[in-house]
Amino acid sequence: MASHEPSGTLARVRPSPFDVTHQLSVATPAWPRCRHGSDSTDSLDGCSGRRVDPHDECLEHLTDADRAAYLAQLGPGSDLDHRGTSITENLLGVLLDAIRAPDARQALLGTARFEAAQFVGDADFSGLRFRSDAGFEQATFLGTARFAGTEFHGEAWFERARFCGAQFRDATFKSNVWFGEAVFSDDVRFDGVRFHEHARFRLTQFHGNAAFDGAQFSGSVGFQGTHFAGCAWFDGARFASASQLGPLVCEEAVDLSAVVFAAPVTIEAAARRVWCIRTEWAAKATMRIRYATVDLSDTVLAHPLSIAARAAAFTDRTGTEGTEEVLEEQALDGCDTGVRIASLRGVDVAHLVLQNVDLTPCLLSGAVHLDQLRLEGEYLLALPPTGLRRRGLWPVRWTARRTLAEEHHWRAAKGWGAWTSAPAGVEVVGPAGLAAMYRQLRKSFEDGKNEPDAGDFYYGEMEMRRHDTKRPGAERALLTAYWAVSGYGLRASRALGWFLGAMVATVLVMMLWGVPKEAAKTESTGKLIGRSISLTNDTRDPIAPYGPLGQRLTSQRFEKSMRVVINSVVFRSSSQDLTTVGTYAEMLSRVVEPALLGLAALAARGRVKR
Repeated sequence: MASHEPSGTLARVRPSPFDVTHQLSVATPAWPRCRHGSDSTDSLDGCSGRRVDPHDECLEHLTDADRAAYLAQLGPGSDLDHRGTSITENLLGVLLDAIRAPDARQALLGTARFEAAQFVGDADFSGLRFRSDAGFEQATFLGTARFAGTEFHGEAWFERARFCGAQFRDATFKSNVWFGEAVFSDDVRFDGVRFHEHARFRLTQFHGNAAFDGAQFSGSVGFQGTHFAGCAWFDGARFASASQLGPLVCEEAVDLSAVVFAAPVTIEAAARRVWCIRTEWAAKATMRIRYATVDLSDTVLAHPLSIAARAAAFTDRTGTEGTEEVLEEQALDGCDTGVRIASLRGVDVAHLVLQNVDLTPCLLSGAVHLDQLRLEGEYLLALPPTGLRRRGLWPVRWTARRTLAEEHHWRAAKGWGAWTSAPAGVEVVGPAGLAAMYRQLRKSFEDGKNEPDAGDFYYGEMEMRRHDTKRPGAERALLTAYWAVSGYGLRASRALGWFLGAMVATVLVMMLWGVPKEAAKTESTGKLIGRSISLTNDTRDPIAPYGPLGQRLTSQRFEKSMRVVINSVVFRSSSQDLTTVGTYAEMLSRVVEPALLGLAALAARGRVKR
């Protein structure tokens, strides 16, 4: 608990803009002032507490006899008006005992006026029932303010009040409640509170943690400009008709786990973390977030949910003429303003739209309908390690592409260094599961007419199939060849490299062994039979070249070899006579080289296809 200090020196994390307003309201009260310490009724010196009629002093400064007489006339349901009065813990206990029936544990209050009052020590209003309005505007609680189980049947005002610590656990507000511009210097508990009408926390400052676990918000909710220096817990809360939550600033985590949003809602928050684990969205919702890592594990989406990263700082209309002021985010300075999605495990993402988010750490295993996930704007996914890496005896360079966090975890578990290991407690997904996730994401992008980006997911799918040891060996061998030759039909440079290599190899084969040493000559032999001559033409078989390499690697033989190779690529037969080796080399090149050229064209087409 915070130490009890005088109201003027109440410890705060940051200067409060409400101090001057508070001091003015106390210095110029709108109620009959206590005469204690003052020479005249018009003097502003002395006590600011309200006089207890018909006396000239406030409750604190009444004589013992007058105070006893005043308390004796009180009973259940009495109105209390002690504005501006300094009330100690003991004095408050005596006052509340006076309105408690002898046979009842719950005290009953009528209209309660404690505006600008100062409660020295703990202020325990637990279990009370306010049957009419309760005013605590600009009140100062130097100890812990306890309203656990308290019932407010009328409207309740806590605007610009200052709390060292507060507990409203299981309280009930049956009418409107205002906490606007209030300051909570320590942790505050609103667990299980039931707000039947409007709940306003506009510009409220929570300098510690704030717990709204299990709270029931039946009316509208106002957290515009609210600042949480610690965590804001709403675990298990229910928002029946709230249409707006925020914009608010939270220096730590906003916990919306197991929260039920029954009506369309827009959430705007700047926070380090936002937890939406098992959150139920029963209507359309929009989240505009800054700085945060968002966990959506097991979220239930009955209607579309849009999560977008907001680039500009949030603003709120705080001026009297509706002017907008930028919310303070100094505690979050230095953090990345982008939004990171930590997990979509167990989520049916058919209704999910992610815009300008970072999916680098996102866990997707267990998500349903990944083929219907919509990614818009600029989105980031994990990339493979860069540069040359040694795997075994051979250096390797990983292909640049978008990958899933689970693939990083699997490769790291296999000992392929520089990949990101799985966090503690996260199960590593095998190649079969990864292939299914890549396949669904590929379909999502293809359905969205985004063929170029779908190629990365197709590459990932084929990689996982190639590494899946449960698949037949022949299939894996075929996939390995497909990967090596053209990167699964997606890497034009690789296919072109093989194509050029095949052409060079064919040219060399032709120059060394394919093109004969000299052109074949035709020999004619004849035989005279009577008056006629019978001639027979015979062409010699091409003679394979022999001799030193310098005699075979000539420009003339190069030109002949290139003509043969180019004709093979375009499926034309050259007129060049070839040796047996050259004939088979030409036949092979007619199959291999056009196929490689086709793979390169297919890969290039995939990158520019609309």
